[in-house]
Amino acid sequence: MIDSRVQRVAMGLAARNRFDAGVLRPWIVSGQAVGWLDHERAALLTRWPQWFEVGAGQVDLRDTLDTAAARTAALAEVIARLADDGHIRGWRDERFTVDTGWGTPPLALIERAAARFFGIRTYAAHMNGIIDAPEATLWLARRAESKPIDPGMWDNLVAGGIGHGFDARSALRKECWEEAGIDAGLAAGLVERGTLDVLRAAPEGIQNETLFVFDLTLPAGFLPVNQDGEVVGHLRASVDTALDIMADCAMTVDATLVTLDALQRLVPQRFAPDNNR
Repeated sequence: MIDSRVQRVAMGLAARNRFDAGVLRPWIVSGQAVGWLDHERAALLTRWPQWFEVGAGQVDLRDTLDTAAARTAALAEVIARLADDGHIRGWRDERFTVDTGWGTPPLALIERAAARFFGIRTYAAHMNGIIDAPEATLWLARRAESKPIDPGMWDNLVAGGIGHGFDARSALRKECWEEAGIDAGLAAGLVERGTLDVLRAAPEGIQNETLFVFDLTLPAGFLPVNQDGEVVGHLRASVDTALDIMADCAMTVDATLVTLDALQRLVPQRFAPDNNR
């Protein structure tokens, strides 16, 4: 029968996954909708009328910026000023693509910290660290308090945004070492499980993200060791422990979706209705 905590997890996700297009304005670049802006953030862009046409129904990047390089340069200037004024936080010095879908040509590149401000489609790779044991068990990671997004929350063992120039697997292999000390030999066992989508309002703007989901089976004796300071601890979590954490909304939205995906494969009986009732 369905574990009651699964219902609590679903309720928590619903509460954190609110999105109302009616209170947002599409962001248009080169005639194509590439993001979402709330009214407050759209109003900030009126400071640059040479680059933005801020209308009641949408925000256009002006067509005078007619190349990816020109758009990238103009947006870099805007984003730097917005960051100086405190409207964009958590500068990363990483570039994300502004595009219309995975694999499409970039219309521009922007600083990662500005992705949610403009509500652009972003991409991330998440890995379930599954322990090779008789009972289904997962390694979880706790995010450092210094993280600009979701500080101190539980996360998948390895997860990270996919920057310009990376594919999902190569980005994840890089994160495997940085976040958990998983070397290239062990990371070669990554198994891709598909994608999940997130579209929700967040404090930083709009999270509009495709998650590439991977599993990695780890030896029973493996112990993760963080290398980059972005993780403060790890937990060897049973199914019950993972469900408790998710039911308490102590795990990020992304990681909750990815962990649920794994548990439905590992322990499907926890998600099956009781047909004898």
